[in-house]
Formats: sequence, structure tokens, C-alpha cells
Amino acid sequence: MTSVIPTDEKPNDLATEKSEHADHRLFGLVSFLVADGMTFAGFFAAYLTYKAVNPLLPDAIYELELPLPTLNTILLLVSSATFHKAGKALEKNNSIKCQNWLLITAGLGIAFLASQMVEYFTLPFGLTDNLYASTFYALTGFHGLHVTLGTFMILIVWWQARSPGGRITNLNKFPLEAAELYWHFVDGIWVILFIILYLL
Repeated sequence: MTSVIPTDEKPNDLATEKSEHADHRLFGLVSFLVADGMTFAGFFAAYLTYKAVNPLLPDAIYELELPLPTLNTILLLVSSATFHKAGKALEKNNSIKCQNWLLITAGLGIAFLASQMVEYFTLPFGLTDNLYASTFYALTGFHGLHVTLGTFMILIVWWQARSPGGRITNLNKFPLEAAELYWHFVDGIWVILFIILYLL
């Protein structure tokens, strides 16, 4: 017994419907970043509220040094620019230049993490000294985790952007765009964190 295909569900119609399926990957990524931003906002609000309501005693006030955090800020801002250049190189089908810019970006991320570790070892307080110290380590450590994940993402994109044999090309550049958007988000969070922790 032969099956009959309904007239309103022809194979060509099904193929067309499948090929026109909307791509919601960017929406999913933006939703994730908004949720992640809310987590950081909660940390910022808790820190600022504590600082306003419960000021530290004179012997618990620490004057943080600015050179290393300023260097970290420069590293991340420059890394955003190099990541953008990687995307521009990919648009021009120059995979070698794209990979070079991605490698520089990953190197800047690693340099940021190394600089942050140096700062940790030179701070005049420890993780459990008081609530301020715990909040400081929680904020910077949580952000450092994001930088670590972002650096791994960049290295994965770097490998997949190789030519020949790489999955990321000018025709399939969403992975690079997604990683770049995440990296810009991490950089923006650091600027806010730098202002709140070191300048206010």
C-alpha cells in the first residue's frame, strides 16, 4: 500500500520551512549575558550598600595601589581592540591575520590573569580578614573566572579559524562573533569593577 503525501505538506515546502528556520543563537547569548550581568550587579550592589551602611574601622581601611589595576584595565581595553581586528580580518578572508590577532588577544587575557595574581600576593589583606576583603576577592575572583573562560574560548576560536580545515570562516563567523561579544562584556564589567573598587 503506497502512502499519499498531503497536498499541503509537499517535500519542497518542508525543505523550505526547514531552511528558513530562525537562528536564535544570538538571542540566547544576549539573554545569558544579561543574566550574568545581573549577577555582577548583585555583587556591586552588595558591596556599595555595605560600604555605605557599615564603614570600615580606621585600622581596617586599605589603600589599594593603582598601577597594577590600571595596567589590567589597559590590557583588557587593548584586547577588545585586537579581538575586533580579528573579526575584520575574517571578513576579508584573511585567516592567518585573524589567527594572529586572536593569539594576541588570548595573550593579553593571560597577561591580565598573571597581573591579577601578582596583585593578590601583594595585597595587605587576606580573603578572611573582614567583610571588605571577602567582597574584594569575591568580585575580582568571579571576574577573573570569566576572563579565564573567555581566554579558553578565544583559543578554541583561534584553532577553529585555521585555514584550511577550520570551521570558522567568513561564511560561518558566528562562533567568533559570540566569543567577541562575551569578551567585550567581560571588559565592560572590569571597567565598572575598577571604578567601584579602586576609584570610589
